[in-house]
Amino acid sequence: MREWKSVLKADPTEWLLEEDNPSVRFFTLRDILERPPDDPELTKARQDIMDKGVVPKILSKQKEGEYWESAEDFYGRTKFKGTVWQMIILAELGADGNDRRIQRTCEFVLEMSQDRNSSGFAYKGTKKGGGFHSGVIPCLTGNMVWSLIRFGYCDDPRVQRSIDWIGKYTRFDDGVDCRPKGWPFEKREPCWGRHTCFLTIVKALKAFSEISENRRGHGSDAIQTKRKRALGSREHLQRPFSGQHRAQG
Repeated sequence: MREWKSVLKADPTEWLLEEDNPSVRFFTLRDILERPPDDPELTKARQDIMDKGVVPKILSKQKEGEYWESAEDFYGRTKFKGTVWQMIILAELGADGNDRRIQRTCEFVLEMSQDRNSSGFAYKGTKKGGGFHSGVIPCLTGNMVWSLIRFGYCDDPRVQRSIDWIGKYTRFDDGVDCRPKGWPFEKREPCWGRHTCFLTIVKALKAFSEISENRRGHGSDAIQTKRKRALGSREHLQRPFSGQHRAQG
């Protein structure tokens, strides 16, 4: 990250380090300035994320310490306000996965949304039975895997199975005459139709990218293969954004 300033007209570092946005300050210190984990400024910025600004406001609206809006409607009817959406935002903002409120949200999503048969994530479910097998969708699965990894769940066996789900079921082909047969490919045209859902591809690659190289293990070759397939599908990735896909996460 040492040469990035050379392509800019001015140096934005001072602006990025302003304390009114602790998330931007934290990521600037960590990813751009490459401060070590024990750096005092980095440590303070991480704590500031939990103490001031957007993250504590979001957490203040949490119900029963684990969900937002309605427990049952964690995805669809509470879109952008419900539990899975708040979880994604908190992960994006760098919220601390060691915080008990974050951990309870992660456990809530794993109990309510993860299909206990396939380990994909569904848009409907119950705590008793988990995510509905018929409701598993790839975009949500990618988002939840990425968020859970960010919150420190990468080594959790439940998340490991979901990573395997992405590798097994996410399609990185495009425009094929015959899509794969069987579950889940015969459901939901926007997700599993003739054209690969580009929203799904982005979320799958995002989830893969969050896995540190020393943890990728035997799946690293599969990750690289799928990445190359996705980036090689130029015609599909350049298609206009269609209303058909707006309904998905």
